[in-house]
Amino acid sequence: MSNILFDSAISLDGYFAGDNRSPQNPMGGVSGKIHSWMFHQKAFWEHLGMEGGNEDGAEGRFIRETIARTGAYIMGKRMFEEGEVSWPNNLYKADVYVLTHEKREPWVQEGSTRFFFINDGIESALEKARQSAKGKDIRIQGGAHTIQQFLNAGLVDEFFIHVAPVFLGSGIRLFEGINPNLYELKITEVIPSEFTTHIRYKLNRK
Repeated sequence: MSNILFDSAISLDGYFAGDNRSPQNPMGGVSGKIHSWMFHQKAFWEHLGMEGGNEDGAEGRFIRETIARTGAYIMGKRMFEEGEVSWPNNLYKADVYVLTHEKREPWVQEGSTRFFFINDGIESALEKARQSAKGKDIRIQGGAHTIQQFLNAGLVDEFFIHVAPVFLGSGIRLFEGINPNLYELKITEVIPSEFTTHIRYKLNRK
């Protein structure tokens, strides 16, 4: 049975992305501030089919394990539009379901990445992702509004937060508008590092 999870970096004051997001300014220009830990990891660059990174410890194992366990992805239209112009070919290596009102034929890339455009809500996207995942887990990739929808629908089993030691001061908060009464949360793992603190949470519906 697939678990539903998300895996997100945030600033110390809780922001997932900055202001003025667009395809020309992905994540509001804050990716380098909150994702710097990832850029140091060899595992991240291996996944892109490139050489890079100078570290390969617990964080590298985390990256590889998370990729290996994920069988399908769900994301919102804004995140897709920001990435479509710049993502390398076959980045996800799995089926990706994009929540959108736009009607569009699937985008099939070289390799094993296929983007499907879903017009009838999160439950429909989740059902299709379950079929693609074939028992592996389903990752809610983002953005923040999409993650919030799945949290408030009571559909998330687990999440990972990477808390970067920076203050952004403004932008899009990851947990804005979350229903505080749906879940009991339990911390199951903490990985400290120089660039972030990784925290794994398990969620149980009340």
